[in-house]
Amino acid sequence: MILVTGGAGFIGANFVIDWLAQSDEPVLNLDKLTYAGNLDNLRVLEGDARHLFVRGDIGDATLLSRLLTEHRPRAVVNFAAESHVDRSIHGPGAFIETNIVATWRLLDAVRAYLATLDAAERAAFRFLHVSTDEVYGSLEASDAPFAETNPYQPNSPYSASKAASDHLVRAWHHTFGVPVLTTNCSNNYGPLQFPEKLIPLVIHNALAGKPLPIYGDGSNVRDWLYVGDHCAAIRRVLAAGRVGETYNIGGRNEMSNLQVVHTVCDLLDRHAPRAQGGSYREQIVFVTDRPGHDRRYAINADKIAAELGWQPAETFGSGIEKTVRWYLDHADWVANVTSGAYREWTERQYGAGA
Repeated sequence: MILVTGGAGFIGANFVIDWLAQSDEPVLNLDKLTYAGNLDNLRVLEGDARHLFVRGDIGDATLLSRLLTEHRPRAVVNFAAESHVDRSIHGPGAFIETNIVATWRLLDAVRAYLATLDAAERAAFRFLHVSTDEVYGSLEASDAPFAETNPYQPNSPYSASKAASDHLVRAWHHTFGVPVLTTNCSNNYGPLQFPEKLIPLVIHNALAGKPLPIYGDGSNVRDWLYVGDHCAAIRRVLAAGRVGETYNIGGRNEMSNLQVVHTVCDLLDRHAPRAQGGSYREQIVFVTDRPGHDRRYAINADKIAAELGWQPAETFGSGIEKTVRWYLDHADWVANVTSGAYREWTERQYGAGA
């Protein structure tokens, strides 16, 4: 059995579903079910005895101790985190509590659990911590992509809290011997992503006839990684990664936000044309840039390719086609997650017209 934290969120749920599609090894899934954790994400696993869901917080030391003792997982894959830069600007406290304090409690619970294992079990155990490329800061257009050796230069409360969690993971390895692995990924996209992030937000707003908000001039560049490729990379790192090492996971797809939005609009024009005619591009609006908005992220994924043989299977073209089609085919999922709380957040973030 493996323990997956944050397994009802976007990346975590995709990972759990992919894991059980390829393995009979059970998953103990721990998720607090905040706004981004959604049991609808796991609907395909209803009745599957290999999937045990527990609602709870990685900051709950008593719960963690009980779950580890009762289920004796051979690995922990830690997706649990407060995410999204915009939310961290409006409310950084939650990011400090979850991404730093709760991660410390999780690490300490694992440390105590390791003391109960025999030598062979300890040797086989792994703690895989899922992080982000945002810990490295921002790149200029001419800069080389982020490598694992880049210094940390976080520029938002979100990225600072994730950087701190990465440092804690490293420290618990070097000081206490916890057998850790860390992955730092680029921007994920794909099915089950909460409609606050750029791609699902654009799809949702476009179909609703609402403005498509783009920060600044839309020239901020990100490396886009299809979530299925990310899941495959994590499985590979868990299976064969060197203890104590960090692996950058990137999609090799650098695109500006405006290019991404244009691509989504063009796909929607093809698959779900506007009733009144014209292109969804006509709904694009440029809004005031967010504070401290990093200009460019890019990932050098040479290490994971050379050491572990992983490469992304999807191009941006193939991945975004799958993604748009998934959202069009799962309007019920979108309706369920776009609650009043979500609408309140988008109005506060982008203005009443969003």
